[in-house]
Amino acid sequence: MSQLKQCVIATRESPLAMWQALHIQSRLRQQYPEASVEILGMTTRGDQILDRTLSKVGGKGLFVKELEASMMEKTSDLAVHSLKDVPMELPEGFVLAAVSEREDPRDAFVSPKYASLEEMPAGSKVGTASLRRELMLRSRFPHLVIESIRGNVGTRLSKLDRGDYDALVMAGAGLKRLGLSDRIRGLIDPADSLPSPGQGALGIETREDDVELIEQLQFLNDPHTRACTMAERAVSRALGGSCQVPLAAYGVIEEDGRMWLRAHVGDHRTGETIRAEVRMSAEDPEAVAAVVVQELRRQGADAMLEKVLRETAA
Repeated sequence: MSQLKQCVIATRESPLAMWQALHIQSRLRQQYPEASVEILGMTTRGDQILDRTLSKVGGKGLFVKELEASMMEKTSDLAVHSLKDVPMELPEGFVLAAVSEREDPRDAFVSPKYASLEEMPAGSKVGTASLRRELMLRSRFPHLVIESIRGNVGTRLSKLDRGDYDALVMAGAGLKRLGLSDRIRGLIDPADSLPSPGQGALGIETREDDVELIEQLQFLNDPHTRACTMAERAVSRALGGSCQVPLAAYGVIEEDGRMWLRAHVGDHRTGETIRAEVRMSAEDPEAVAAVVVQELRRQGADAMLEKVLRETAA
């Protein structure tokens, strides 16, 4: 394998995105001590539009388009993303060169008032930035008031602290990476709040034609995380997954080497949910995903999601 000589990492400028870029920069410098590894901070459309939910303004792609334009113009060489924010279909000419080992993928319960969702009285207000979490909350806690919240981690916590919400449900990985573990009152078991595809993992995106760089990045790739997130993303892709539909998919590699893949879709307005799971050989993540998708469709997932998209767009 050739030695990396220099590269530029494109990243959003939010504190969490910058942490992720600095983390990958550190790992690259450790692996290639002689290399020049610089960071190019950028503001994306997703960072600028904070008064509307992502599902109404273009979805996850708003967080990556500017970074991809930078790579295409060769002012940067790679981009570091929270994998859950990466669209299920990458634009032509781009690939996920590596998927790093996963941080804790569970959702976190954050509240200055209550120890858990179960403790919250009727009418309490919970903020979330995800239709998937909204689905979970309405399904399990119909007596709570669920409201959308936008902004980076710090912004959301500030809104909580000033009393706009009684609690938040957000990704535990982001809080841990930012040194905010003390804000977590509890981590929610995946059985109760199944993570989104890729949650907790970092995706390293590059130009598809940069074959040498892709090879140099392979030390960052975690095979188990990659296999599981490939299956999760395949479920989402098959069902038109985006910020516009409430969808969860989460895979783990068990001791016998098989992948346990769980997924669900639903109507975030009512809490109605369709679930499926399978345990299969992890050698072909796409095949594992196909079995789960088939079962979700057998139960009516396509019709449910079409209805959600149609009625929320009206």
